[in-house]
Amino acid sequence: MDTARPGEREQSLLVVHGRDFKPGPDPLYELATAAFRAGLERDYPDCMDRFDALTVRLAYYGDLTNALLEGRGRHYDEAVDIGDRANVLHTLKAVSARKRFGIRQYDNLPGKSAVPEFIADVGAPVLGALGLTMRAIRWLSIDFHEYLRGMTHYASQVRSRVRTELCALLDSGSRVMLVAHGTGAVVAYDVLWQLSHDERFAPDYGPRKVDTFVTLGAPLGNASIRRRLLATRDATQPDFPANVLYWHNVSAEDDYTCHDNTLADDFRRMMQERMVSAVHDYRIYNLAVRFGRSNPHSSLGYYIHPRMSKILADWLLTEPVGLVA
Repeated sequence: MDTARPGEREQSLLVVHGRDFKPGPDPLYELATAAFRAGLERDYPDCMDRFDALTVRLAYYGDLTNALLEGRGRHYDEAVDIGDRANVLHTLKAVSARKRFGIRQYDNLPGKSAVPEFIADVGAPVLGALGLTMRAIRWLSIDFHEYLRGMTHYASQVRSRVRTELCALLDSGSRVMLVAHGTGAVVAYDVLWQLSHDERFAPDYGPRKVDTFVTLGAPLGNASIRRRLLATRDATQPDFPANVLYWHNVSAEDDYTCHDNTLADDFRRMMQERMVSAVHDYRIYNLAVRFGRSNPHSSLGYYIHPRMSKILADWLLTEPVGLVA
């Protein structure tokens, strides 16, 4: 069924995953797509035809991360991971009303704890002042530490994977929504900046815009991490990407990865310098339970949440400016 309106450009959704071990691209793609679909079916069933007409792509670099972690002595059981992710999705799909994604349901989850986020809130400024943030990140996430440190080819290879997928969609003329989870939001932001300002890419991609950038559980509010973005390493170029029209940032309660959960204040200059139309922050409750314990950082919990569904539905139904009568 052709759901496009006359003269309308196609729409494409690009998903960027985050840190740690990941299953192969096919199961990861299928789980993510199923979560987005389930959220829309629950809240905006009239959007399903337009969702089915989408081009959905996954910028996958899990094999690079898996190899890095295994090389550092970490072990990964892909079958168990896929099984638990499927169980998470099955449980979340059973939540039949968006109003049930609230604090009452969240407070009843097994193993729920505000301690990690509290420690991150209190400790991040101290660690930053003492120059110990990178040591803490290395302890929490070997792969993200490697990405930020930039001492190997890992960071450039990860950016290349994301950049290749994004450029392909921009080349196709699609209207693009870019959804990035966790530390993948840092990678996506760096790639957007590269396409805006890096002399290797800006001549071709600088003028092209991403319709909507959605960050889920992103650590971009952390000042120490922002100091390690590509933009801050090149003092000769602008600080921000200039190829995003709208930015939605969604942060879950108790998700320590995004302990500083607002980005509109940190990236206010983007709006002041007219590099983005708006940066919106949202606070949610992530109902995912992984391996028997509440996991407020779960990507599936973000993808299926009513806030993500609304952002996606609004984008699917929005007329491009050039087509508005």
